[in-house]
Amino acid sequence: MTIARVDRRSQRSPARSGATGATHGEDSSALRRRQRRRSRLTALAFLTPLVVYLAAFYLYPLYRNLDLSLHNYTVRSFVAGDAPFSGLDNFRTVLDDPTFGPAIRHTMVFTFVSIAFQYAAGLALAVFFNRHFRLAGTLRALFLIPWLLPLIVSASTWSWMFNSESGVINYALHLVGVSPVDWLNSPDWALTSVIIANIWIGIPFNLVILYSGLQNIPAELYEAASLDGASAWQQFRRVTFPLLRPVSAITLLLGLVYTLKVFDLIWIMTKGGPGDASSTLATWSYQLGFGTLLPKFGPGAAVGNILILIALVFGLLYIRVQRRQEA
Repeated sequence: MTIARVDRRSQRSPARSGATGATHGEDSSALRRRQRRRSRLTALAFLTPLVVYLAAFYLYPLYRNLDLSLHNYTVRSFVAGDAPFSGLDNFRTVLDDPTFGPAIRHTMVFTFVSIAFQYAAGLALAVFFNRHFRLAGTLRALFLIPWLLPLIVSASTWSWMFNSESGVINYALHLVGVSPVDWLNSPDWALTSVIIANIWIGIPFNLVILYSGLQNIPAELYEAASLDGASAWQQFRRVTFPLLRPVSAITLLLGLVYTLKVFDLIWIMTKGGPGDASSTLATWSYQLGFGTLLPKFGPGAAVGNILILIALVFGLLYIRVQRRQEA
């Protein structure tokens, strides 16, 4: 009798253990689902402020700028919001304007000359500071000052230095027997003046990025090159420059996108003048939209969209280069 009860209990026990295992598996699966849901909600909570920021300060201004360029806005219609749709007329107006040619040319000259000299000077300084001599850190920190100063301070300082009557640059030229130059008011020198100021401001950025890239080059490569009899120039050409190429590409592309949209420096120093001698797409867009008593919001927005399109092309190029390097 007792043996029969034990046998019946032993027959029931596998079913009970199976049911218990199934319940435990369901609980574990539900727990994992709750954890995944909690993780997704946490990720969304962190992502929401970024999405709101991008929508409020990037997507909406871009939409408004595109809307302005496709409508014939006046001051009254800008306030009332009833501007008639004009399609691509504002873009045709901009392309037919005699200022468009000089503005696009000055933008390209300003951008590429600035980038070339900023990169060359930044690379030379990065190689110089890579020797780790005494006071290298202090001097490197001093070179960051142009980058840390507000642009309005830098532009105002350069305006004073380039002043044709009391500027320190003309005073230095006078000391060496060179005739003074009307830097900011001469059509031949206005663009050169703002390029010089922009080069000075951009050198620290190139120095910091390229110096960081140099720190990642193993010292053993230089030791091996030195043992093979390579000179300092050969080491730079065969070791430093090739291994620095990925960092150089990123530095140049970021500088390119930034320099394309420089406005405040040029506006404070020359306001795009005299005439349109130093006018770029950025300053021309502002001048059309806000620089006159009768603003042309549509053409100004159209110029801004052209500048955005150019910057977007270089931005996509930057992303493509970055993906290639990561691959």
